[in-house]
Amino acid sequence: MTLTLTVLGCDGGYPGPGGAGSGYLLQADGHNLLLDLGPGCLSGLQKVVPLEELDGVVITHEHPDHRQDLEGLAVALHFAEHPRRIPILAPKGVRELMYFREWGELQWVEVTDRDEVEVAGMCLRFSRTDHGPETLAVLVDGAGASLGYSADTGPGWSLGELGEGLDLALCEATWTATEEGRAQHLSGRQAAAMAREAGSKALLITHRWPTIPASKVTEEASLEFGRPVLAATRGLRVDLP
Repeated sequence: MTLTLTVLGCDGGYPGPGGAGSGYLLQADGHNLLLDLGPGCLSGLQKVVPLEELDGVVITHEHPDHRQDLEGLAVALHFAEHPRRIPILAPKGVRELMYFREWGELQWVEVTDRDEVEVAGMCLRFSRTDHGPETLAVLVDGAGASLGYSADTGPGWSLGELGEGLDLALCEATWTATEEGRAQHLSGRQAAAMAREAGSKALLITHRWPTIPASKVTEEASLEFGRPVLAATRGLRVDLP
């Protein structure tokens, strides 16, 4: 079995030209799980898997660049020929902001720091990060592989909170080192230092600010990590382990 990650969107803050907010599809043993669903991700998702085959959605926090297309998913499910209920795992604040929050197709599951949940054949564990609203990083164990997703965070949290020796760290790197401290986000250097200290086997950086060249972030991250680092792009597929 293989745990497969497909990047649906990876822009930080807002979608750049042709881009999309945060959104990642995980597939293992015939199951489909979404990590975040930012603006522009729903269209890309339908190129990979039919909406009726989704088994669950994790929304890490309430900022629009991570949850906006959940509204469109609610509409699609509600008016589908064969409507189905899908678990939506999220901090409390996300449901309160949803326009279509009362529709029965969305099966809300409130999660918080240190919660452990099994969904879509995968085991999830959550960790609150260093970010404004309640924001939950998530460890995903499935198909014999481990993936740690930082969601959004400042340097006051560490990937090590999700465990040592991750097969893949999917970590935000919004800025370069020259912008460190600008907001509760990481630079490429900081993301790589976290991944290295946690013993992550591979690092995929994401959530880059749209006007910052990817090469600048990956170059500084690779130097700090000690080996090549991947930058997330729409449609990128990674198989683990």
